[in-house]
Amino acid sequence: MPHIVEVSALVIFCLALAHTFAGKRIESLAARHPRHAGLFHFLGEVEVVFGFWALILCFVIWAVSGSGAAVSYLETRKFTEPLFVFVIMVVAASGPILELATQIVHRVSVVLPVRSDVASVWLSLSAVPLLGSLITEPAAMTLAALLLRDRFFTTSVEEKWKYGALAVLFVNVSIGGTLTAYAAPPVLMVASTWGWNTAYMARTFGWKAVLAVLVNATVLVALIARRIQALSSDGGSVPQRSIIPFSVMLVHVGFLIAIVLNAHHAVVFIGVFLFFLGFTQAYEGYQSPLLLRESLLVGFFLGGLVVLGGLQQWWLQPTVRAMDAHALYIGSTGLTAIMDNAAITYLGSLIEGLSPEAKYLLVAGAVTGGGLTVIANAPNPAGLAIVRRGFSDEAVSPLWLFVAAIPPTATACLAFLLL
Repeated sequence: MPHIVEVSALVIFCLALAHTFAGKRIESLAARHPRHAGLFHFLGEVEVVFGFWALILCFVIWAVSGSGAAVSYLETRKFTEPLFVFVIMVVAASGPILELATQIVHRVSVVLPVRSDVASVWLSLSAVPLLGSLITEPAAMTLAALLLRDRFFTTSVEEKWKYGALAVLFVNVSIGGTLTAYAAPPVLMVASTWGWNTAYMARTFGWKAVLAVLVNATVLVALIARRIQALSSDGGSVPQRSIIPFSVMLVHVGFLIAIVLNAHHAVVFIGVFLFFLGFTQAYEGYQSPLLLRESLLVGFFLGGLVVLGGLQQWWLQPTVRAMDAHALYIGSTGLTAIMDNAAITYLGSLIEGLSPEAKYLLVAGAVTGGGLTVIANAPNPAGLAIVRRGFSDEAVSPLWLFVAAIPPTATACLAFLLL
């Protein structure tokens, strides 16, 4: 690409970041200008931001280099991850999967030495994010967000605690996928190149992540326990669901496993997804409405990030290359706030001669910073799309999310640096 396109891509990327911070203000314009309320609601949704500015970038490439260059660039981008996140969100959010997860969480919560309602929230913030090391982080994020949505986020709890819970959820999912070599996108980007297998991840990252996840969840739940109990005494807000046969749940689990096992083969998991849609139609009496709109928006968001991020390598890779080992940890954590953490580790994997310590700190920093912003980790938009209606104006402030994420991020930082 000509350098003018690369510079334009950086400017557009910065404008997209500014757009994410202005989302709530754009939403407020809908009430002041009802004639164009639909447009302002559309542009105010965080999930739309990067797809919208990716379209602007395509027009810039077309104006500078022609339509052929724009199409050629798009064809070089890999959209497997956005497609996978869309598919896994729909399947993981299906009624039978959610009901099975709810039953498991409930049965475990009643044997823990605290009230079951408090234990359920704790498990949703700790055990489910760690489950992401098996079923992938997007699936874990979807399940955890759905379990917490009606129990906590859409209740009358003060909004500051909702930001705290969302931040803990984002951070815990980001670090909770590091027990294996395939579940966390930033780990996946380097695992084959650097020869990291699941045993190495569990030994080097996994146990530290488990401790950080448990500390984050326990501290937050200890602070909000009385509020959770008060919600239960008021009758709660968890909807009642119809009885779903175990056989239907088992079939849905089979679809989920098949999609996870073929996460890097879009042709396969999309085919499985089509069979899944057919099954839900055949047994629609046991289904809840599929999470299609939210999943499509998240896929659109990630697709836009893929398009915009593809032209940031010219400045991002030299920045990463110039850092020493410990500066690399701080730098990757900070860069993750403005760039998907998988992109950071991918660019790091292209640098030759990195020491084992530098490799560890690069990945540790990328997963540590995965909860600082919505764009920091690929599954974050999925969680946001599910719980956002629990916030005022159905919009989450990037600034307050960043502030709320500092304590759990610090816990992860201490775990990876000191243990």
